[in-house]
Amino acid sequence: MRSFSLRLLVLLALSLVAGLAAWSTASAQAASPYVVTVPVSDTSNAQRSDAFSTALAQVLARVAGGQDLRSEPGYADALKDAAALVRHFQYARAATGMSLTVDFEPGAVRHLVQRLGVTNAATGKPPLLVLVQGTDGVPLNQGALASLAGAAAARGYEIAYAAAANAPDLDKLAAADPATLAAINQQYHTGLVLAGKLHAGSADWLLVAGGKVQRWNDKGATEDAMLAAAGTGAVDRISRQLNVVGASVGTYKLWVGGLDSAMDYANLVHTVRADPSVRSLVTLGADNDGMLFQVKAAMPAAALAANLAASGRVIRTGSHAGTDASLRWLHGEH
Repeated sequence: MRSFSLRLLVLLALSLVAGLAAWSTASAQAASPYVVTVPVSDTSNAQRSDAFSTALAQVLARVAGGQDLRSEPGYADALKDAAALVRHFQYARAATGMSLTVDFEPGAVRHLVQRLGVTNAATGKPPLLVLVQGTDGVPLNQGALASLAGAAAARGYEIAYAAAANAPDLDKLAAADPATLAAINQQYHTGLVLAGKLHAGSADWLLVAGGKVQRWNDKGATEDAMLAAAGTGAVDRISRQLNVVGASVGTYKLWVGGLDSAMDYANLVHTVRADPSVRSLVTLGADNDGMLFQVKAAMPAAALAANLAASGRVIRTGSHAGTDASLRWLHGEH
């Protein structure tokens, strides 16, 4: 593995897995906005249901940035169905009697918050990097892209604006060039890029989401109309590609190459565990600069790989024998 000892990496990997698991168990309540502990008087179904509702109300307030959602349509019904969003709960003895710790599914909670009308919630989504050329070939500035940014924000995505001085090479971007995506990751911390070219009455668009390239053409009466449609269209395409969390959990083998150090490994583990669909991650082995993992996730392997690539930290690669998905780590500073 270049200048790094494979044996040392494996040993560090195993110790990091154990350490991360222990840290996760010990600090989940303190660190996660989706974990709440509430008092209960007994373990009856009625008490548990009430506790779930109370806990969900607290979590919704946290994820919505403190906004009061109680008057929003659907809020009361969501609390009644709080049990559907719970992925784990545990009773414990407390100084005043008994408590119940409730851990909610992050993706489901964020979806609920957006459905309740909160557009600036802490969604944890990477920004959408935008680069659009006007009809004169000159890149549009932030003010000119306001309608696009507004349409994307209405669906929960923030916009990052490509600096004209070092804008990504469009040909390399269209080919999902790893070095280009790595540079974007380093500067903008995302794997989502929308590039466009305006013409008189029409526009050409290129979207890179999770390493997959999509193209389309659109027409409109005004530039603002075409830009707004592009913001909506880009987010819709991203959502169809990435947001496919299901009710069942599958077990997959995931190969990740390009790991040059224990720090790369630690950052990769953090990136994978941060995906709301991932339930567990276990290291199975290593070979040269790659490592094999077993992942349990509530989405198909291909969709999980696309989600991870959207973070800007990895890129999808060709299939690796005996695995369900393959990725390569991109070296950039976050």
